Amino acid sequence: MANPDDFYEALIDMHRDLNETQSQAVNARLILLLANHIGDMQVLREAMTHARIET
Repeated sequence: MANPDDFYEALIDMHRDLNETQSQAVNARLILLLANHIGDMQVLREAMTHARIET
């Protein structure tokens, strides 16, 4: 990613003025859209593993 800060800013903006329930729904939709776009189960499993480790 050429400029990850731009992505982070867009992600924060996406959540602006949403309540917790709306924010969680937007995250779920974004995850499903990105997973569909990636389309590679191994890549998705690796990402899920990394996300889980980071928490």
